[in-house]
Amino acid sequence: MLDLLIHNATLPDGRSDMSVAVQDGRIVEVIAGLQAPAHETVDAEGQLLSPPFIDAHFHMDATLSYGLPRVNASGTLLEGIALWGELKPHLTHEALVGRAMAYCDWAVGKGLLAIRTHVDVCDPRLLAVDALLEVKRRVAPYIDMQLVAFPQDGVLRGKGGPQEHMDTLKRALDKGVDVVGGIPHFERTMADGALSVKRLCELAAERGLRVDMHCDESDDPHSRHIETLAFETQRLGLQGRVTGSHLTSMHSMDNYYVSKLIPLIAEAGLHVVANPLINITLQGRHDSYPKRRGMTRVPELLAAGVNVSFGQDCAMDPWYSLGSGDMLEVAYMGLHVGQMTSQAAMAQCFEAVTSRPARAMGLEGYGIAAGCHADMVLLQASDPVEAIRLRATRLRVYRRGKLLAQAPSNASTLHIPGRPASTAYRHDSIPRF
Repeated sequence: MLDLLIHNATLPDGRSDMSVAVQDGRIVEVIAGLQAPAHETVDAEGQLLSPPFIDAHFHMDATLSYGLPRVNASGTLLEGIALWGELKPHLTHEALVGRAMAYCDWAVGKGLLAIRTHVDVCDPRLLAVDALLEVKRRVAPYIDMQLVAFPQDGVLRGKGGPQEHMDTLKRALDKGVDVVGGIPHFERTMADGALSVKRLCELAAERGLRVDMHCDESDDPHSRHIETLAFETQRLGLQGRVTGSHLTSMHSMDNYYVSKLIPLIAEAGLHVVANPLINITLQGRHDSYPKRRGMTRVPELLAAGVNVSFGQDCAMDPWYSLGSGDMLEVAYMGLHVGQMTSQAAMAQCFEAVTSRPARAMGLEGYGIAAGCHADMVLLQASDPVEAIRLRATRLRVYRRGKLLAQAPSNASTLHIPGRPASTAYRHDSIPRF
């Protein structure tokens, strides 16, 4: 007997009336119209059944700290970094764990079951590292979490010399942090930025780890560290294991240089993560009009075969006052900022918060197919585009075939004579003439 059978589901690839059979935490069969005994049978009623959402770029050490010790008055990236520096001496292990666990509760409710979070390693106490390692252990039964050793203040900018932050970063890796991070555009000089990329990629190659660098999060078109990251990736044989996050300077680069750069990124097998909510908020702050949107060139990168994901980046922290762990909200913003409004492009936006970040993070057993983990989200939508349009309700969230969260269908009761009793804002309710 099956543990779980979900039938009459629509899958992201458009197949309908599909049945998904689950046994021992794995999907054992995906086929139309399966009838079989199961301990639990769920009628999806034609709704969209998706693999879980994934956030490939987040900062969980800062999450839900909005207003501590004060609000970012200018709304800029640099004031956010300064504010985080003010907050760090007052952080406690308990507060970091408590806020992160609360955010993980939000994530589960939104069907977000895999998160790659950067953690600041410039504090010699490694307080945030220890806190998030504890969180990672506690949420392991229901969230796949990767930690990135992130030198927020610049890996070569330690007050005690250029080796100070490198040493704390290595200590963080020794403790069990998974990925090597960096922030080359925040080093003191362009040369130091390039040197940081070289040293950090060499460290990752030595330890057999992945790399995920904040790269060129700037409106300066001359910030070109992604070029160095692509070079070091190839030099060290790290293809497929390296991610360039943000790349917002590409938004401001001239087309001629970008025509050289994008093929280099594709050739190196780099993954890219754009963060639409934060890029549209933080970039262009020094512009009068016209104001730059700031998000990297997502459609052009996708057209070149680059694996591009969308990340949440921040939620209620020194850089961003909003956010709720809803990756459909992220996809919705990415669609608008990137003007990705064709049917194919909108489907790519859904992939940017599901299958594409799964590839970037190297997640095993992800998807709706036989042999995959039975991690699934039943959405109140008919297809991925409708899911983005409505930021669809997560009706049921499963991890290894076990129900983690559920929510009632979203509908508004109407009290209008001669009109329907309710509306759920669905495409299939529109009259056809």
